[in-house]
Amino acid sequence: MEIPVELSQILINEAVDQQIIVLKEKEGPRSFPIVIGMPEILAIDRRLKGCQMPRPLTHDLLAGVIKQMGGEILKVVIHDLREHTFYARIHIRQQGREIEVDSRPSDAIALASGLQVPIFVEDSVFEKLQL
Repeated sequence: MEIPVELSQILINEAVDQQIIVLKEKEGPRSFPIVIGMPEILAIDRRLKGCQMPRPLTHDLLAGVIKQMGGEILKVVIHDLREHTFYARIHIRQQGREIEVDSRPSDAIALASGLQVPIFVEDSVFEKLQL
C-alpha cells in the first residue's frame, strides 16, 4: 500500500557533502530521513521556493522534456529499501499509458518539487525502517 508523505524538512549543511531531507506521513506519525547530495538538495530547495534560473538545470530540463513529449508526472513512489539504500520510481502518463521510471529518491523528489506532484512511500519501506 502506498502511504502519502510530504517533505517535512530540508537540512542543508554546506560544510559536508551529505545533506538530509525528511519525509513524513501526511496522516500519521512516521517519518524518516534520506541522505542526499548537495546538487539535489539545492535543486529541491530552489524549486520549492520557485526560483527561476536563466537556463534550465537538470531537473528543470527533465520536467521540460517530459512535458514536451506529451507526458505528465503523476507521482513519485519510494518503493524499496535495501542495504540502507532507498529506491524510487517516477510515474508518468503519456498518451494514455502509465510509465514507471527507476530513479534515485533525491532526483525524483527534486523533479516533483514545485510541481504539486504527490510523493508516496510503500508501507513495506516504513516496516523495514522500524526493524
